This record gives sequence, structure tokens and C-alpha cells, in this order.
Amino acid sequence: MTNVKKIVLAYSGGLDTSVILKWLAQEYQCPIIAYAADVGQEEDWDAVRAKGLATGAEKVIISDLKKEFVEDYIFPAFRSNAIYEGSYLLGTSLARPIIAKEQVRIAHAEGADAVSHGATGKGNDQVRFELAYLGIDPKLTIIAPWRIWDLNSRKKLVEYAKEHNIPVPVTKEKPYSSDENLLHISFEGGILENPWNEPDAAMFKLTVSPEKAPDIATYLEIEFANGDPVALNGVKMEPLPLFMQLNALGGANGIGRLDLVENRFVGMKSHGVYETPGGTILRTAHRDLETITMDREVMRIRDSLIARYAELIYNGFWFSPERELLQTTMDATQKTVNGTVRLKLYKGNCIPVGRKSDQSLYQESFATFEEDQVYNQADAGGFIRLNGLRLRIQAMQKR
Repeated sequence: MTNVKKIVLAYSGGLDTSVILKWLAQEYQCPIIAYAADVGQEEDWDAVRAKGLATGAEKVIISDLKKEFVEDYIFPAFRSNAIYEGSYLLGTSLARPIIAKEQVRIAHAEGADAVSHGATGKGNDQVRFELAYLGIDPKLTIIAPWRIWDLNSRKKLVEYAKEHNIPVPVTKEKPYSSDENLLHISFEGGILENPWNEPDAAMFKLTVSPEKAPDIATYLEIEFANGDPVALNGVKMEPLPLFMQLNALGGANGIGRLDLVENRFVGMKSHGVYETPGGTILRTAHRDLETITMDREVMRIRDSLIARYAELIYNGFWFSPERELLQTTMDATQKTVNGTVRLKLYKGNCIPVGRKSDQSLYQESFATFEEDQVYNQADAGGFIRLNGLRLRIQAMQKR
């Protein structure tokens, strides 16, 4: 084993990272700091702390990252309309860089020379964690137990836990794995490994089913400034409480469920199910406001960059120069994205029904079907002829 003095482990208190905590202490014979990141998941943090200490951690550090997560990760991505492969709003992808950043900070503060995580060798998270470590401090030693140990099954993990007196909850095993944060909750594995299987209705946590959502529509208004939401129904709010309120409204109306097969960075396809209530509302509203406040050609250039920007986040390149370059470009397009969008939430649907802005490029005097004094319809004839010139020449050549 690599000679290290102290390790900071990204720790959740679950079976995998509890076993990793004990395994690291035995294999490396050095102090282990168990670090847990609060990015909005439902968790008994006192229990996490107690279990970490009981399992052998020298110290357990729990960092509340919710405010920073919304302001510095979620909002920048949504200013950019980031969406992966046309549907995934990057809930897990956006959480990993902030978790890794705090882990490196703790390593520096505690004098640790190594960091470790519980991601397996098959998934995307190992890439996201480790690219973040390398992008912040490449001198740290990275330990990925799943790639080097022989505990390669849940059965072996349970046996190891029992052998070392690590508590294993006696509960009915969930037929899937899940990961939760402020932006979303994801489900994969188990019964979902077959993409033909419909998710169990009891699985969902953040949203009611659309069938059970209220029979009366919910209307809300979101005000934006420079592409970020700043008020809800006329009330100015800070980013974290505003986003939490969007989650509550979306969840109550069955908004944000998604069932898809995505392409992992490591090369395989993966079937995942997601709940992203607040994020779905936010992206819908933001995109709608852009339709009246963003220049057509600016929008076309920006839209051509969305897929690349989202791919960088999905693949773990948050701390890369190319993502930062694209972020600067995306943010520059948002200077005019100021105004308010009215939305109708109804049984899983999020429908824009109104938008207004002092910087609106929509001019009724030009768009009207009634008589106007600002547009000469005869001008369209020459416009069409000029745009059709190449088509005429092509047709003549064919004849």
C-alpha cells in the first residue's frame, strides 16, 4: 500500500463507506477523517457522526454545503440551460464537484495527504471525484478501494461488516440504489437494470404521482435577474429558500419525474429514474423568459454550446478551463434575462402561461395581425427572392 499519513474519506454512513472506513484504517494504519457533505439529502447527521466514530474515524466532519450548492453550482448550470442528452438535469453530476472541493479543503486543514471515496469502478462518480481532486490539488494521493480490494459484492461487504462489528441495518433491502441532494434524487440498479421495468410507484420520494396530484392547477410567478431566480410570487427570496420552495411546489404537483437510459462516460449505458421537481420548474421558466429577452442569433450560438457544457459537467470536468470558459460565455448571454414568468403546474405538467420583461424584444406593434405603421409587408417579397436565389439556381441546374 502507498505510504500515507492521514486520509479524508467521503463518508455517508452507509454500508459501503462504513466498510471502507474500517478497511482504510487496517490497510494503511493511519488516522482516517470521515467527512460527510450535507447537500440537501434527508439524513440523521447525529447518527452518521456516531457511527463514523464507532467505526474507527479519528474525527467526523459534517459540512453544510446547501447554500453554496445552490448559488455556485445549481444556478450557474441553470443559467446555461444545462441538460444532458436532452433530458437529464445533472443532479448527481453537479453535487460531486462541490463535495470533492470541500474534501480537499478539509484535507488541507487537517494535514491529510490522501483522499478516498466510495464510488465503484463502473460508474461516473469515480471520474467526477478524481478529476475534481486533480483539478484542485494533484499532490494528494487518491485511494479508490473499489478498484483495489477484493470485496467485490454486497455479500462480501456484509460479511466484512459483521466480522468487524460494523452495524448493518436489519431492514428490507431496497431493490435499487439511490442518491439524494437538493436538486434531485436518483434511482438505479436492482430492478431498474432491466430498462423494460416500470419503476415501482412506492419508490418515489420527492414527488406525488401525477395521478394523485391536485385536481386544481397551481399558478406561480418567478422573477429573474441576470438569469437567476430572485423572487417567487412577488416575494424576494435568497437562492436556497427559493429553490427549496420550488421543490415543494413541484413535488406537490407531480413535476419532475424522469425515466431514461443514458450514456455513462465510462462507456456503458445505464437505466436511471430521477425526480427533479424544483429544477424542472426552474429550467422551464428560465428558458421561457429567454424567448422574449434574448437576441435570436445570440440564442442560437448559446444553444449550440449547451450540449458540450452539459457533457463537461456530466463527465466530471467542472474544474476544467473549458467549462469555466463556457460558463463565462453562458453568463454573458444572461445580462438581458430579466423579468417574470407565470407558470401553471398541473398533474406532472409545468406550463408557461405568461412572461414579461422591461427588456423584452417582443414588440406587439411589429407582430400584430392588425393594421400597423411600422412594417411594410411588401418588403417581404424582396427578402424571399434574395433568400430563394440559390434555390432558383439549383433548380435551373437540375432542369
